[in-house]
Amino acid sequence: MPDASSHDRVAGALAGIVVADFSRVLAAPYATMLFGDLGADVIKIERPGSGDDTRQWGPPFTDDHEATYFLSVNRNKRSFTADMSDPADHDDLVELIRRADVLIENFRPGTMARHGLSYDQVAAINPRLIYCSITGFGSEEAAAALPGYDLLVQAVGGLMSVTGPRPGEPVKAGVALVDVLTGLHAAIGVLAALRARETSGRGQLVEVNLLSTLLSSMVNQSVGYTAGGAVPGILGTRHPSIAPYQLFPASDRPVVIAVGNDRQFAQLCTALGIPDAANDPRFATNSDRVAHIDELDQAITARTIKQTAEYWYQLLSARGVPCGPVNDIADAFAMAGELGLNARITVGTGPDSVDLAANPITLSDTPVTYVRRPPRLGQHADEVRTWLDTATTAEPPQHHHSSSNHQPMGVHQ
Repeated sequence: MPDASSHDRVAGALAGIVVADFSRVLAAPYATMLFGDLGADVIKIERPGSGDDTRQWGPPFTDDHEATYFLSVNRNKRSFTADMSDPADHDDLVELIRRADVLIENFRPGTMARHGLSYDQVAAINPRLIYCSITGFGSEEAAAALPGYDLLVQAVGGLMSVTGPRPGEPVKAGVALVDVLTGLHAAIGVLAALRARETSGRGQLVEVNLLSTLLSSMVNQSVGYTAGGAVPGILGTRHPSIAPYQLFPASDRPVVIAVGNDRQFAQLCTALGIPDAANDPRFATNSDRVAHIDELDQAITARTIKQTAEYWYQLLSARGVPCGPVNDIADAFAMAGELGLNARITVGTGPDSVDLAANPITLSDTPVTYVRRPPRLGQHADEVRTWLDTATTAEPPQHHHSSSNHQPMGVHQ
């Protein structure tokens, strides 16, 4: 696997951007990790003593008892411990915000304001600041008290109503999908605000919430309701608008067949040994196939059950029919490797290294880099405080990736 510490360093696309990261758990830390991968200098503010909640979220843990949950979204950051209620720490945070380009927080609405750190309060000291606030349900009074947990939003936001094995048995997605989607939307919003600042010279407030993100991200299901009045339900692995587009049983494990057009369907029928099905009036068009999904399911299942998932994967893929087995995570990483995708990277060197999932973005001139492993709690407190204590006319952090000892603050680690 690639060793991130040995990569040639180039200035990242976001080099020169300082991010004051007041986030914890998943949605916002995922966004700030992306900024770090792209070259920004991300300073993660953590509570003294305990830090980010996810430092304790396990198992699984590494051999050094680091929670892999925390590791998954916190590389390329510095950890700076500070108590917003402590006057000395508060002064440091105000100075950090004054020097930052971006601030990201995901506390409950009103928390930052109680500490004098809301957007309106800090914009006066740094009018160029991009301030991103991530909430569960927005900042209006009716929503402020609601806790923004991914599982809760999956339920009340409709995702669980269309996810499950059969009607009446809703299940959650196997990962905190709403948090990840919200982090991505937050990152896009911040990047747009940074671009706008190039012409206006002003920062702005970026607000993203989990519920609105989910409703937007449910795309065809949401607009099927808003534009067509259709309230979807649970279809198992079936699709409400495409057929066949679901799991089918093979002799050893399930296999997905995802037919997107009539040509693919004809190829599927030939491979299954039922070529006449492509001309059957019940299955002639996609709409016909959706209307007669039960009969189609029976016809396909009668064939797929006779061979292994790997057999159908090889045969159908060769015919241009989207098909694949249900892999576990280990199989998925192995498949990525076979396809030449560097989906797994090593950050750090020697016994301090850790294997992580790679950033999926490829940039030809300013590639993502993996400069820092996820930090220990308070690991960079001294160097950050030294930088904050320097004269205000001091050079801002430098973001050159010339070596594995990335030192944008001019202070040795």
